[in-house]
Amino acid sequence: MLPLTQSPAVGGTTYEIVRRKHPWRIVAAAVVLTILGLLAFGAANAQGLHWSVVGHYLFTRVIFTGLLRTLELTGAAMLLGLCLGVIFGIMRLSHNPVLSSVAWLYVWAFRGTPIILQLFLWFNLALVFPHIHVPGIVDASTVKIMTPFLAALLGFGINEGAYMSEIIRGGLMSVPPGQTEAALSLGASRAWATRRVVLPQALRVILPTIGNETLGMLKLTSLAAFIAFNELFGTTETIYYSNSQVIELLIVAGAWYLLASSILSIGQYYLERKVGRGFQRGGRNRTLFEQLVIRGWVKLRGA
Repeated sequence: MLPLTQSPAVGGTTYEIVRRKHPWRIVAAAVVLTILGLLAFGAANAQGLHWSVVGHYLFTRVIFTGLLRTLELTGAAMLLGLCLGVIFGIMRLSHNPVLSSVAWLYVWAFRGTPIILQLFLWFNLALVFPHIHVPGIVDASTVKIMTPFLAALLGFGINEGAYMSEIIRGGLMSVPPGQTEAALSLGASRAWATRRVVLPQALRVILPTIGNETLGMLKLTSLAAFIAFNELFGTTETIYYSNSQVIELLIVAGAWYLLASSILSIGQYYLERKVGRGFQRGGRNRTLFEQLVIRGWVKLRGA
């Protein structure tokens, strides 16, 4: 029985507070643990599953090489997507109809077609443009330039830029217009106000979504195996084609994907907490613009 807690006396009467019992929580937890135990027991004793093969390939150099390629492609694609997202996100909000139309067309084209289709288009670009010639920059065969890594980078990065531009646009629209007006009234230019006032405030809104997009990109890079880029999934696929240990190699890949996703999630958590710390504590009665000035994110002198 749960301990009783005596409340302060009210009107000369002492009341006892009894915690409410939740027996069904215990039953639900027992059912879940039982199911998980049965699944673990079945996997551990499955005749067709060789855990020794999983342990053998889990820490091999070829798997580490594939994991490193996955992380490199994820980072490069997200960086390209973020740069394009900022540019086209600002263009979407521009009062210039040409800039806003170009940005809308970019988002419409790359969000409206499958990513696997875009990967194959970049990888087979040599069928349409066999030679790339840019005066003073490049003059070579497209087959030599468009390597599997570059095709995957362009496919994932440009596609991610279309989604990221909408994320950036939503974050910028979440900042009250008065923040920009306050900066302009102090003599700042609109570009400076956007860069130093609006974007830092929008970062609090867009950062969680960027973290989710990064996790999605980490898993999405497995599609690069279809264009002959041997990242983590492509490497495991090559191995199980030769030894027929399909499930074992897929477990190896899944374990590394889970580990990488977990590390990225932890980093996202601390980054979000660091960015939002100054706005969650000690400044609730101030405007966001005033908080930015106090924290030193915005320098008024020399604006």
